[in-house]
Amino acid sequence: MKITFFGTTTLLFDDGKTQILFDAHFSRPSILKMLFGKLRTDEVLVQSYLSQFSINRLSGIFVSHTHYDHVLDAPFVAKCTGAQIFGSVSALNVARGGGIAEEKMHLFAQKMPIQLGDFTVTPIQSLHSRAKWFNNDLGIEILEPLRQPQPRRAYTEGGSWDFLVEHRDGQRFIIRPSFHFLPGELDFLAGKKVDALFLGIAGLARATPDFRRAFFAQTVEKARAKNVIPVHWDYFFRSLTKPVRPLPALVDDIPRAFLQLSEACQKTDSALIVQIPFSSIYID
Repeated sequence: MKITFFGTTTLLFDDGKTQILFDAHFSRPSILKMLFGKLRTDEVLVQSYLSQFSINRLSGIFVSHTHYDHVLDAPFVAKCTGAQIFGSVSALNVARGGGIAEEKMHLFAQKMPIQLGDFTVTPIQSLHSRAKWFNNDLGIEILEPLRQPQPRRAYTEGGSWDFLVEHRDGQRFIIRPSFHFLPGELDFLAGKKVDALFLGIAGLARATPDFRRAFFAQTVEKARAKNVIPVHWDYFFRSLTKPVRPLPALVDDIPRAFLQLSEACQKTDSALIVQIPFSSIYID
């Protein structure tokens, strides 16, 4: 299994026959554009990435929630590749605003598996990281088609989802894009092999010790994955054409978060892998 990371929480899974994408944030508008402007897909840039990374067998795009840094480019990618879009009511309204046909859109149902090629993807209701002044829209849905360009605040959270990804070859992955959890959400994994846990860590180092311990207990310790791979740690206001930077210290202390996650992984004999945007890993 080849898994390519494009920063934030955008992950491409490729088994050599079928490709599936989790979230779609390639354009990465600047912080000034995010704060004061209107957001739109950089179509030329996205097309170049689709070509560069041979994203030409894409069957589905799975949207974890509808903040712009997870969903902005999903409609355009779907148009370019013919992929279907799977998500919440809010995600489907973003797709409608991007001109996606109704038959190409599918609403998530809690723990109802979705089959694409040899992949089975099961959406699991979850929680977004705790609200701050800039994202105090948790649970607010997008109820009308959302057409670009739009200000950041139009992309409300709309409900958050995690994913269980299984492959016919026996591989199993968990994707948790946000730094939060629902207690017991991963209890079903008891005794099951998990090849990799992709774990959102934005906010980890700034969390209280009690919340951090609870988060690790409900994620790293429940999954007991062979590999733990942090996501949502890079500075996503910076183009992928430039050298990667972590989130700034004002937002989070990413080196400290990596250390804290490493200590949690040691307790479960999980390998911590820091995957850099634009890189691919191969998991047998």
